[in-house]
Amino acid sequence: MRILGLDVGSKRIGVAMSDPLGIIAQGLTTLQCKNQDSDRETIVGLIRQYEVQEIVVGIPYHMNGSEGPEVKKIREFVSVIREAVSLPIHEWDERLSTVAAERLLIEADMSRKKRRKVVDKVAAVIILQGFLDKRRHEVASQS
Repeated sequence: MRILGLDVGSKRIGVAMSDPLGIIAQGLTTLQCKNQDSDRETIVGLIRQYEVQEIVVGIPYHMNGSEGPEVKKIREFVSVIREAVSLPIHEWDERLSTVAAERLLIEADMSRKKRRKVVDKVAAVIILQGFLDKRRHEVASQS
């Protein structure tokens, strides 16, 4: 069962995919945002190509837990995706995921130019892996 992870921004969308067992998140691509219709069709194409069964979307809450204008934009985009596919779509608190991604890339000694190209994809991996880990922990605690 593959799960798609999205880090939706105003300029780029980081995309991650789980392995078929839903254990490990891997970076897939970074999409340059064009418009909602085009972005939706690209994501729907990935969903079909990889036979995705669930989607996880990072929600950028403020540090105090409140929602800013970015949250509304992302939820509007999620509703556009919901209209195109009938899959469960989960929200995931993505606070500091981009910061964590940036730190990982800096620790890997990646240049600023290269980091800019992959940071959103790495953030999507962090979002999706957090979701997968939580789900696995919940299943283990129910056993």
